Amino acid sequence: MGTVVGAAVAASLLSGCAGAEYTYVRDDSGGTYFKVPASWRQIDQKTLDKEVFGDTESASAQLAKQALWTAAFDAYDEPSLMHLVQGSAGAEDKPFVFAKVQKLSEDDQNAVSLDALRLSQPIPVPVTKEQQQAIEASGFSGFELLADEVLPVTDGVRGVHSVYNYRVGSGPVQTFDKTAYLSADGTTVSTLLIRCSPACYRKRATEIATVVKSFKVKHLINP
Repeated sequence: MGTVVGAAVAASLLSGCAGAEYTYVRDDSGGTYFKVPASWRQIDQKTLDKEVFGDTESASAQLAKQALWTAAFDAYDEPSLMHLVQGSAGAEDKPFVFAKVQKLSEDDQNAVSLDALRLSQPIPVPVTKEQQQAIEASGFSGFELLADEVLPVTDGVRGVHSVYNYRVGSGPVQTFDKTAYLSADGTTVSTLLIRCSPACYRKRATEIATVVKSFKVKHLINP
Protein backbone atom coordinates (compact mmCIF):
# COMPACT_ATOMS: atom_id res chain seq x y z
CA MET A 1 0.00 0.00 0.00
CA GLY A 2 2.75 2.44 0.97
CA THR A 3 6.03 3.14 -0.74
CA VAL A 4 9.27 2.68 1.20
CA VAL A 5 12.42 3.71 -0.59
CA GLY A 6 15.17 1.22 0.22
CA ALA A 7 17.49 2.81 2.73
CA ALA A 8 20.44 0.85 1.47
CA VAL A 9 19.96 2.25 -2.03
CA ALA A 10 19.55 5.81 -0.79
CA ALA A 11 22.52 5.52 1.55
CA SER A 12 24.74 4.07 -1.15
CA LEU A 13 24.19 7.18 -3.24
CA LEU A 14 25.43 9.31 -0.37
CA SER A 15 28.08 7.23 1.31
CA GLY A 16 29.32 4.53 -1.04
CA CYS A 17 29.47 1.23 0.80
CA ALA A 18 28.57 2.62 4.22
CA GLY A 19 25.68 0.96 6.03
CA ALA A 20 22.18 2.37 5.69
CA GLU A 21 21.40 4.96 8.35
CA TYR A 22 17.75 5.71 7.49
CA THR A 23 14.72 4.20 5.85
CA TYR A 24 13.13 6.73 3.49
CA VAL A 25 9.34 6.66 3.22
CA ARG A 26 6.90 8.36 0.86
CA ASP A 27 3.20 8.00 0.17
CA ASP A 28 1.79 6.64 -3.08
CA SER A 29 1.61 10.09 -4.70
CA GLY A 30 5.16 10.95 -3.69
CA GLY A 31 3.94 14.21 -2.18
CA THR A 32 4.48 13.31 1.49
CA TYR A 33 7.77 11.90 2.73
CA PHE A 34 9.92 11.38 5.82
CA LYS A 35 12.72 9.20 7.16
CA VAL A 36 13.22 7.00 10.20
CA PRO A 37 16.35 5.32 11.59
CA ALA A 38 17.04 2.12 9.67
CA SER A 39 16.86 0.09 12.89
CA TRP A 40 13.19 0.99 13.39
CA ARG A 41 10.93 -1.78 12.11
CA GLN A 42 7.93 -1.26 9.87
CA ILE A 43 4.59 -2.51 11.15
CA ASP A 44 3.18 -5.17 8.83
CA GLN A 45 0.88 -3.32 6.43
CA LYS A 46 -1.86 -5.97 6.53
CA THR A 47 -1.92 -5.72 10.33
CA LEU A 48 -2.10 -1.95 10.15
CA ASP A 49 -4.83 -2.02 7.49
CA LYS A 50 -6.94 -4.35 9.63
CA GLU A 51 -6.67 -1.97 12.58
CA VAL A 52 -7.49 1.09 10.46
CA PHE A 53 -10.16 -0.31 8.14
CA GLY A 54 -11.56 -3.34 9.99
CA ASP A 55 -12.69 -5.96 7.47
CA THR A 56 -10.28 -5.05 4.67
CA GLU A 57 -12.28 -7.07 2.13
CA SER A 58 -15.52 -5.16 2.66
CA ALA A 59 -16.73 -2.68 0.04
CA SER A 60 -16.60 0.20 2.53
CA ALA A 61 -13.00 -0.64 3.49
CA GLN A 62 -11.94 -0.82 -0.14
CA LEU A 63 -13.49 2.59 -0.73
CA ALA A 64 -11.85 4.04 2.38
CA LYS A 65 -8.44 2.71 1.32
CA GLN A 66 -8.66 4.81 -1.85
CA ALA A 67 -8.68 7.94 0.30
CA LEU A 68 -6.20 6.96 3.03
CA TRP A 69 -2.51 5.92 3.00
CA THR A 70 -0.84 4.80 6.22
CA ALA A 71 2.52 3.54 7.46
CA ALA A 72 3.95 2.84 10.93
CA PHE A 73 7.39 2.14 12.38
CA ASP A 74 8.42 0.89 15.82
CA ALA A 75 11.85 1.23 17.42
CA TYR A 76 11.23 -1.91 19.49
CA ASP A 77 12.90 -5.14 18.34
CA GLU A 78 9.46 -6.75 18.35
CA PRO A 79 7.18 -4.14 16.73
CA SER A 80 3.59 -3.87 17.90
CA LEU A 81 0.67 -1.61 17.09
CA MET A 82 0.03 -1.42 20.83
CA HIS A 83 3.08 0.84 21.03
CA LEU A 84 1.13 3.57 19.24
CA VAL A 85 -0.42 4.54 22.57
CA GLN A 86 1.81 2.92 25.18
CA GLY A 87 5.21 1.26 25.58
CA SER A 88 7.50 0.32 28.46
CA ALA A 89 7.86 2.66 31.41
CA GLY A 90 10.61 5.25 31.65
CA ALA A 91 13.58 5.91 29.42
CA GLU A 92 13.70 2.28 28.28
CA ASP A 93 10.59 2.94 26.23
CA LYS A 94 11.16 3.38 22.49
CA PRO A 95 9.52 5.64 19.88
CA PHE A 96 6.61 4.64 17.67
CA VAL A 97 5.81 6.52 14.45
CA PHE A 98 2.47 6.57 12.64
CA ALA A 99 1.94 8.44 9.37
CA LYS A 100 -1.17 8.95 7.30
CA VAL A 101 -2.17 10.85 4.20
CA GLN A 102 -5.91 11.41 3.84
CA LYS A 103 -7.84 12.79 0.89
CA LEU A 104 -10.59 15.06 2.16
CA SER A 105 -14.22 14.99 1.11
CA GLU A 106 -15.63 18.17 -0.41
CA ASP A 107 -17.36 19.02 2.88
CA ASP A 108 -14.16 18.50 4.85
CA GLN A 109 -12.21 20.65 2.38
CA ASN A 110 -14.63 23.50 3.00
CA ALA A 111 -14.31 23.14 6.79
CA VAL A 112 -10.57 22.50 7.18
CA SER A 113 -8.53 24.88 9.32
CA LEU A 114 -5.36 24.86 11.41
CA ASP A 115 -7.46 23.80 14.39
CA ALA A 116 -8.88 20.97 12.31
CA LEU A 117 -5.29 19.83 11.70
CA ARG A 118 -4.68 19.84 15.45
CA LEU A 119 -7.81 17.72 15.92
CA SER A 120 -6.88 15.23 13.19
CA GLN A 121 -6.66 11.57 14.19
CA PRO A 122 -5.02 9.79 15.84
CA ILE A 123 -4.67 11.33 19.32
CA PRO A 124 -6.24 14.77 18.72
CA VAL A 125 -4.98 18.00 20.28
CA PRO A 126 -8.06 19.65 21.83
CA VAL A 127 -8.58 23.32 21.10
CA THR A 128 -11.56 23.92 23.39
CA LYS A 129 -12.50 22.65 26.85
CA GLU A 130 -15.47 20.84 25.32
CA GLN A 131 -13.22 19.01 22.88
CA GLN A 132 -10.87 18.04 25.72
CA GLN A 133 -13.79 16.64 27.71
CA ALA A 134 -14.94 14.60 24.69
CA ILE A 135 -11.45 13.17 24.18
CA GLU A 136 -11.08 12.35 27.88
CA ALA A 137 -14.38 10.49 27.74
CA SER A 138 -12.72 8.06 25.29
CA GLY A 139 -10.01 7.01 27.76
CA PHE A 140 -7.44 9.82 27.67
CA SER A 141 -6.79 12.11 30.63
CA GLY A 142 -4.37 14.69 32.01
CA PHE A 143 -3.86 16.62 28.78
CA GLU A 144 -0.81 18.92 28.86
CA LEU A 145 0.18 21.05 25.88
CA LEU A 146 3.98 21.31 25.86
CA ALA A 147 4.52 23.11 22.54
CA ASP A 148 2.38 24.33 19.67
CA GLU A 149 3.48 26.23 16.58
CA VAL A 150 2.09 27.21 13.22
CA LEU A 151 4.65 26.15 10.63
CA PRO A 152 5.86 28.52 7.90
CA VAL A 153 3.77 28.31 4.72
CA THR A 154 5.88 26.73 1.97
CA ASP A 155 4.59 26.64 -1.62
CA GLY A 156 1.06 26.99 -0.27
CA VAL A 157 1.38 24.07 2.18
CA ARG A 158 0.18 24.99 5.70
CA GLY A 159 0.91 23.07 8.87
CA VAL A 160 0.99 22.87 12.65
CA HIS A 161 3.33 21.09 15.05
CA SER A 162 2.23 20.17 18.57
CA VAL A 163 3.84 18.30 21.47
CA TYR A 164 1.56 17.18 24.30
CA ASN A 165 1.03 14.67 27.09
CA TYR A 166 -1.84 12.31 27.77
CA ARG A 167 -2.39 9.55 30.25
CA VAL A 168 -3.83 6.62 28.30
CA GLY A 169 -6.31 4.64 30.35
CA SER A 170 -4.80 3.75 33.72
CA GLY A 171 -1.28 3.60 32.30
CA PRO A 172 1.59 6.07 32.62
CA VAL A 173 1.70 9.47 30.93
CA GLN A 174 2.77 9.43 27.27
CA THR A 175 4.28 12.21 25.14
CA PHE A 176 2.94 12.71 21.62
CA ASP A 177 4.62 14.75 18.89
CA LYS A 178 2.29 15.52 15.99
CA THR A 179 2.84 17.39 12.75
CA ALA A 180 -0.07 17.90 10.35
CA TYR A 181 0.01 19.57 6.93
CA LEU A 182 -2.73 20.71 4.57
CA SER A 183 -1.74 20.42 0.93
CA ALA A 184 -1.55 23.55 -1.22
CA ASP A 185 -4.77 22.67 -3.04
CA GLY A 186 -6.60 22.00 0.23
CA THR A 187 -7.54 18.43 -0.69
CA THR A 188 -5.19 16.37 1.49
CA VAL A 189 -4.09 16.25 5.13
CA SER A 190 -0.77 14.56 5.95
CA THR A 191 -0.10 13.65 9.60
CA LEU A 192 2.96 12.30 11.41
CA LEU A 193 2.56 11.18 15.03
CA ILE A 194 5.39 10.02 17.29
CA ARG A 195 4.77 8.53 20.76
CA CYS A 196 7.21 7.86 23.58
CA SER A 197 7.20 8.10 27.37
CA PRO A 198 8.25 11.53 28.68
CA ALA A 199 11.63 10.15 29.81
CA CYS A 200 12.13 8.43 26.45
CA TYR A 201 11.14 11.61 24.61
CA ARG A 202 13.78 13.60 26.47
CA LYS A 203 16.45 10.92 26.12
CA ARG A 204 15.91 10.48 22.38
CA ALA A 205 15.03 14.10 21.61
CA THR A 206 17.65 14.53 18.88
CA GLU A 207 16.64 11.30 17.14
CA ILE A 208 12.94 12.16 17.28
CA ALA A 209 13.58 15.73 16.08
CA THR A 210 15.39 14.36 13.02
CA VAL A 211 12.32 12.33 12.07
CA VAL A 212 9.98 15.27 12.67
CA LYS A 213 12.09 17.67 10.60
CA SER A 214 12.25 15.18 7.72
CA PHE A 215 8.44 15.10 7.42
CA LYS A 216 7.54 17.25 4.43
CA VAL A 217 4.73 17.81 1.97
CA LYS A 218 5.58 19.20 -1.42
CA HIS A 219 3.32 20.94 -3.88
CA LEU A 220 2.67 18.58 -6.77
CA ILE A 221 2.05 20.40 -10.04
CA ASN A 222 0.76 17.28 -11.75
CA PRO A 223 -0.17 14.80 -8.97
